[in-house]
Amino acid sequence: MDHSYPHLIGDCLIHIFTFLGQEDLISASSVCKDWHEAAESPWLWRRMCLQRWSFCNLAVLGSEHASNSWKRYFLRRSHLEMKMTTGRTGGYTCKSLRGHTGMVVGFVYLQGNSSQHPDPWNTRATVCSASTDGTVRAWDIQNGDPLWCSSVQSPLKEIICDEQHEVVVTADSTGLIKTWQGQTGQEVGSYSTASSHCSLLQYNISNDWFLSVGTGQGSVCTLAGCALTKTSSIMVCDSFNVNILLVSPDKKWVLAGTKEDDDLSPKVIYTESLTSPSEDEDPLCQSLPIVGCQAAVFIPTQPARLAVIHHNMGSRDKTLIVFDISLKKTKYKSEILVQQVESFPLTLDFRSSNIFLEARDSSCIVLASGEKLWVYSLKGAKLASFEVHTMPISSVCVDCFRVVTASQDLSLRILTWRNDRDKGMTLESQYHLLGGSHTMSSGFTHVACDYSSIVGSVSGKNGQDVLKAYSFTC
Repeated sequence: MDHSYPHLIGDCLIHIFTFLGQEDLISASSVCKDWHEAAESPWLWRRMCLQRWSFCNLAVLGSEHASNSWKRYFLRRSHLEMKMTTGRTGGYTCKSLRGHTGMVVGFVYLQGNSSQHPDPWNTRATVCSASTDGTVRAWDIQNGDPLWCSSVQSPLKEIICDEQHEVVVTADSTGLIKTWQGQTGQEVGSYSTASSHCSLLQYNISNDWFLSVGTGQGSVCTLAGCALTKTSSIMVCDSFNVNILLVSPDKKWVLAGTKEDDDLSPKVIYTESLTSPSEDEDPLCQSLPIVGCQAAVFIPTQPARLAVIHHNMGSRDKTLIVFDISLKKTKYKSEILVQQVESFPLTLDFRSSNIFLEARDSSCIVLASGEKLWVYSLKGAKLASFEVHTMPISSVCVDCFRVVTASQDLSLRILTWRNDRDKGMTLESQYHLLGGSHTMSSGFTHVACDYSSIVGSVSGKNGQDVLKAYSFTC
């Protein structure tokens, strides 16, 4: 090869190599020295990373893995995602996490590998579970080892966590709320709501920590700090359980409501009215112009865009409505603006009253009911539908890589996202993960996942539930 203009030759080769895929690029690198240098260009592999994933966790390139490069990142993450997409034997490990002597009411990732900012070199994760046996347990899910167990208290009914501060929050059957230090299991604070039903919602505003609790009396009580100091209490749906409790991505709005009465409307509350209420002013709160809310979700990539499924008046048919929520301030007052963005009927066979509604981004939402799952655009176009189970779906987990459904048929179904040229983002059904023997178990009850693992709780026929942890590694 003529080396009179080495930089020009290198630039030309790099441009040509932009038309190659990863396997062809690796083959080209072994042709000669010039091709090897061009094919190893960090610019090429960075371009391939950003084309495939749009965003990459650059922190892992400068972490303790000093030898990492764009090429290594691309190859390692591609290999890991191939294993997670195919689900072949040997591509993952499965651990049974036993220790609870009652039903598992929920579990949360305390430390995990974020699907938004994944680290292909770090696949370790810690999960905390709560049970009717009155204990909270922490697990190393990759090794299947218990890390700590709390002292026994009243049967637990709810668990959430704040990964940022590694704090676990639980509610028991007497309405006692407790916070736990995630690393050690030490109790940090407690507060009694005197309600047998509690919905928990934790959020951070700037550097301040808050917990809103929906009670069985129909109120939302807000507590500040892990020591749980009460800041406010607002009535939302008098004498009904508050079982819809969500916070917007911009942390300015809390949605609160009930699924128990078709005549009640969910309410949007300005978070400042909860976290720092004024003694001279009423809470800033607005009812949505709908009744009979069945499910709701904030769109994660928008500041305050809300999708809601509700009953049509005098009919069993359901409609999905999308609202934008904003605040209008004048010299003398502030008011909440709820603007309808989209509305379309759901011509689906909802055999079950239990409806799951999740959102991936601003382009599509996921619905599940009974044995079926659907993907809709926010404009109302049905993008995909699946009958993924033989028994009703009990839980759904959605992230930017996949959707996982848990079912009473004792299986998890994994579906992965793909970008279709005509439909845009849609799903492909991939494989099942099985939860064990039907003679010992009666189905999955909950599912959660991070980037490189999936955890489901299996209902034991002897009343002792087990966690199943599936970990994918390179």
